[in-house]
Amino acid sequence: MNTMTLWHISGWGFAALALAALLVGFSKTAVSGANTVSLAVFAAVLPARASTGVLLPVLIAGDVLAVLTYRRHAHWPTLWRLFPAVAAGVVAGTVFLLWADDAVVRTSIGAILLLMAGVTLWRRRRAGAEAEPDEVTTRAGRIKARSYGVLGGFTTMVANAGGPVMSMYLLSAGFRKLGFLGTSAFFFLIVNVSKVPFSAGLGLIDGRSLLLDAALVAFVVPGALIGKWAVNRINQRLFEQLVIAATIVGGVQLLLR
Repeated sequence: MNTMTLWHISGWGFAALALAALLVGFSKTAVSGANTVSLAVFAAVLPARASTGVLLPVLIAGDVLAVLTYRRHAHWPTLWRLFPAVAAGVVAGTVFLLWADDAVVRTSIGAILLLMAGVTLWRRRRAGAEAEPDEVTTRAGRIKARSYGVLGGFTTMVANAGGPVMSMYLLSAGFRKLGFLGTSAFFFLIVNVSKVPFSAGLGLIDGRSLLLDAALVAFVVPGALIGKWAVNRINQRLFEQLVIAATIVGGVQLLLR
């Protein structure tokens, strides 16, 4: 794999990656889905396929910080419902990466993100936010969890873009701000760690990519601290609007690149 090392990146390129890493930390503790911008920056500075392998350890660092911050707010029944479907999506994404080129990946993920944002807006306008997260115990809730789980696993494997898909699911399931952040923190820590062997097997993670990660992880921490400070100053309605807006922006970026 032609993974770039720290010495092959210009000063401006590294500055862009550092800013994207800071945004990862912010998104993990404040506005989930905002790291779709980071995904676009990494893919612009690095080779598109290699960028997914470099970004993954940065995301895991953000996940660890998010779990430490919101661990008491996770809704485990939702997580257990999602994991089997997500595993199927990760396997499907791995197979997809064996033959799809960068253009196909970008178009597919961008279309999925915009579709999920549209569905969520339509559902919220039609019926308002749904009452409680425990709706996953109903038949309709299980079907929805499985559908979003497969899409989330697929998108997170092929482009580290599962955040917006799962954000749309958690919003549609009626999660409040802290429950949303706590549940997504554990979800992505477990899913992203499980992706490491697949990414390494595909040649997306190696010693050179990890060297670059070591330099970038330092920027995740201040981003997470800024997010922790900001989340208490964002009301629920604004929080949901920011999550949906970040999803739409990320989808459009992928389609236009």
